[in-house]
Amino acid sequence: MQSTGHRFRDVDHHPLLSSEDDFECSSANVEPVGRIWFINDACGLICAVITWLLVLYADFVVTFVMLLPPKNYWYSLINGIVFNCLAVLALSSHLRAMLTDPGAVPKGNATKEYMENLQLKPGEVIYKCPKCCSIKPERAHHCSICKRCIRKMDHHCPWVNNCVGENNQKFFVLFTMYVALISVHALILCGFQFFFCIRAQWSECSGFSPPVTVILIIFLCLEAFLFLTFTSVMFGTQLHSICNDETEIERLKNEKPTWERKLRWEGMKNVFGGQPSFLWINPFSGIRIRRLLPRPMKGGPEFAV
Repeated sequence: MQSTGHRFRDVDHHPLLSSEDDFECSSANVEPVGRIWFINDACGLICAVITWLLVLYADFVVTFVMLLPPKNYWYSLINGIVFNCLAVLALSSHLRAMLTDPGAVPKGNATKEYMENLQLKPGEVIYKCPKCCSIKPERAHHCSICKRCIRKMDHHCPWVNNCVGENNQKFFVLFTMYVALISVHALILCGFQFFFCIRAQWSECSGFSPPVTVILIIFLCLEAFLFLTFTSVMFGTQLHSICNDETEIERLKNEKPTWERKLRWEGMKNVFGGQPSFLWINPFSGIRIRRLLPRPMKGGPEFAV
């Protein structure tokens, strides 16, 4: 049973609540487990769709405007394989970052029953989020868009329609890295394409008409430059946060660390998983087919992630 010395503190600095005080949450409001993670936010969904369309546009221009019909078989084959592999890895990383639970705290678990099961020490203080009615662990922050408290929340990114937190930061970092790589690759190919078109006749430069070819390539150059700038900054910021064991929210709020900071190498291993290996840059790591299949539960089948 909960001791009268335990304290239940609201994150908005409300007065301390003892075990005799009323709880706003009930066990009926506790969120069920085993649900697919997806944020139903109109702005985020639009941004995610735009991201996919821009990457697919770049892939279309590179493949069908600059590489086909092939001016040189091996040049087109190697660049086509490399660019399309990077595009697949970028979109896969984006999908994993969007559909992975970033570390959401169970919603509505701030109940008397749950408190009694915690077996807290007398006088120990815990925090409750008044917005999602959950017991808030250290370094968790509430996201007004996800409507959840997220463990080690770095920020909410509309481009992946999800928070970047404890469980999906790796995929967000990989997404920014692969988009930066395909942007560099696209800019290099655009440079070679313009050089080839100037030396040869523009009619032989592409299967499209010269005006259409120029417009498509110029738009791709602008897109690649903007993507490269944005993703490079985000990639560097994320690596800096990981190495310093400090989220962007903690840095902006200038929060003094009450936790023991990990060493830089330990932080990298904690985010990317174990010792350095191919799995660090693999967005497909951790996928289990069994976890995507429906499994029977009480009250009907649910999908587990």
